[in-house]
Amino acid sequence: MIKSRLTLLVGALVLAGCSSDKAPTIAAVEPTAAEPQLQTTSNVTAPDTAFCSVALDAAAVQLDGFRKAYPDPTQIARSYEKNAARLVSDSDWTSGFVAGSFWYMYEHTQDPSWLATAEQWTVGLEQQKNNTGTHDIGFMMFPSYGNGLRLTGNASYEPILIQSADSLMTRYNATVGATRSWDHGPWAFPVIIDNMMNLELLYFASDSTGDQKYANAANSHSLTTLKNHFRADHSSYHVIDYDPATGAVTHKQTHQGIADDSAWARGQAWGLYGYTMAYRFSEDAQFLQQAQNIADFYLSHPNLPEDMVPYFDFDAPGNPEIVNSRDSSAASVTASALLELAAYAPEPQATRYHEAALAMLRSLASPAYSATNGENGHFLLMHATGRWQADDEVDAAINYADYYYLEALQRCASLNDK
Repeated sequence: MIKSRLTLLVGALVLAGCSSDKAPTIAAVEPTAAEPQLQTTSNVTAPDTAFCSVALDAAAVQLDGFRKAYPDPTQIARSYEKNAARLVSDSDWTSGFVAGSFWYMYEHTQDPSWLATAEQWTVGLEQQKNNTGTHDIGFMMFPSYGNGLRLTGNASYEPILIQSADSLMTRYNATVGATRSWDHGPWAFPVIIDNMMNLELLYFASDSTGDQKYANAANSHSLTTLKNHFRADHSSYHVIDYDPATGAVTHKQTHQGIADDSAWARGQAWGLYGYTMAYRFSEDAQFLQQAQNIADFYLSHPNLPEDMVPYFDFDAPGNPEIVNSRDSSAASVTASALLELAAYAPEPQATRYHEAALAMLRSLASPAYSATNGENGHFLLMHATGRWQADDEVDAAINYADYYYLEALQRCASLNDK
């Protein structure tokens, strides 16, 4: 039986549809200090959840334009930069996020047209279930088929997810204790922090089949990453290279940040989300503690701006040669992770994480980051950073930024239903 992407949200289907072609005004809902707590397990208020629901209404308007602008599931809109859309095939690591965004639109609106769109874009990814050439099969298949199974119970989706997990398992090396990330570049056996996100597919497969080999591999990968990726301050490297024959660490670096010893913001977000998710499935206290360690590093960093949307690297403001690009994708992933972490952490940390997540979402929903309806290539968020060092998708709209923004809003909007 499938576990929800967030246990607190199972079955919470928001029925607030959006029939107008004019985006709702987000700023109309403001928090009030006097608002009573509506449940004892987290710091949830009615203005918070109402705000998130209104933001989802606005997203439905913008994404309706998106699905009309990009109608072909074989030409997936990955990003929008310099007034041009970047279209990719189903083999791209970002291919599942558009289908996943459509599933969140269906979850929020319950509109059959969003269901049909989500199903169409999900089915277009099926052949990727046999892709053994990438660790990102989790990114490709779980936002699409995973959300589809969660929301519809479509039994045909489950074996596709299990086959996808089998494909990911071919990349697991028991000597290293982790799954291999890239097959390109100078590395012998690279493991990137992003790979924590793909473990959800393995945990799901064990829950679904009862075969613990998948969860055992996911737990091993999490423990290996915990041992080798993190510094004393709980920030992480991006890439660790291993000797595949001995499992020894041969090199540590930050491939998408400013320097090997810097804190690449989205990398910190991947780790935070990954360990929170790993705790959800494993209930291993080490993983919960690590998620809190990462969250505390992130939220306490002196270079985190007041609006809670980080620079693409936490060390960027200290380097005069760097254009201090923000990364809305890092904020989206972090907000979603913090909302889940708040359900597991003790007080006062739980309240801190919840309030930080809502602050991030309010910033992302503001005109500073959310595009005007019909603009920004019909993507939701502006000012994401993909690969700064390659000058690729810098100050851009990127589909995974939108996906995790929607996930965070859905998590928030659904909390009062539990």
